[in-house]
Amino acid sequence: MANPIIPGIPQAEQDSLYSKLSAYNQGRASYKEAGAYLVVLPRPGHPQYTLWIYSPLPERQSIFYICDLSTDIHETLRMASTLCFYSPRSLLLVEYNAKRMQSKGDDIISIGKYHGHLLHEILRIDPAYLAWIAFKFRPRIPKQERFVEIAKIYHSVYLDIQRRKTQQANGGRFLGKEGEKVENLTLTVLSVRLEDNPYKTQFKGTTPYFYVRQVLKLKDSAGNFVSIRMNARTASRESCRLPAVEHAYQVGETMEIASARIARTYMTGNTRYTRLTYVKLRGHTG
Repeated sequence: MANPIIPGIPQAEQDSLYSKLSAYNQGRASYKEAGAYLVVLPRPGHPQYTLWIYSPLPERQSIFYICDLSTDIHETLRMASTLCFYSPRSLLLVEYNAKRMQSKGDDIISIGKYHGHLLHEILRIDPAYLAWIAFKFRPRIPKQERFVEIAKIYHSVYLDIQRRKTQQANGGRFLGKEGEKVENLTLTVLSVRLEDNPYKTQFKGTTPYFYVRQVLKLKDSAGNFVSIRMNARTASRESCRLPAVEHAYQVGETMEIASARIARTYMTGNTRYTRLTYVKLRGHTG
């Protein structure tokens, strides 16, 4: 399956995004067997990227709309990969296909309290009712059999989302074992605490020189927690204050890590943390 051209970004950036997407999909099932989540490019009259699901099960139309994402490709892939992280399905970037992606009406509810609504709407507002359609409703005509099959597909999406919520409720997972190397991490800063490094604080005459470090708590797109200590390379005349030449991290900032080592793993309450050292950054983005 050829990669489509992503509008509005240079080729090098596209290559980088597709490389990350390929790494994300490693180890996941073939789309021919398990289906796939599709991030669909913007199209005339619809500037947002959208999330769809492809299923190999139905005999006719097999691609179904889930939700709108963002107008920005980076935010779109962050949202989609977070939502689908614990699914065995791959995540693919594709162009809109009017013939295969337009609703033919067989995903419209014709019974009960949600008569006239679409199944993707019920996925969002009442997944229990969606489960009832998928496994309790008894079809009487072939059109209703098709309707039930589509409801089962949407119910599988709900289960994928629930897997993510369950993992996050359990405080995430460790990124690996002590001493292992991790690469290509994208982390969001949750908190920043400044402290003096007592082993490097020194006096020149009566003037103290403090080497301040930032103690960061971060989270990846799957809800896994990370801690990092970023040591200042230059001294400060004031305790717990970074020199102006040092980068001061802010809550909500994104940290792109090329590689790091796992120093240790630990629990704080029910939350699992992975402590990283020897951190090599790709750059800073706000």
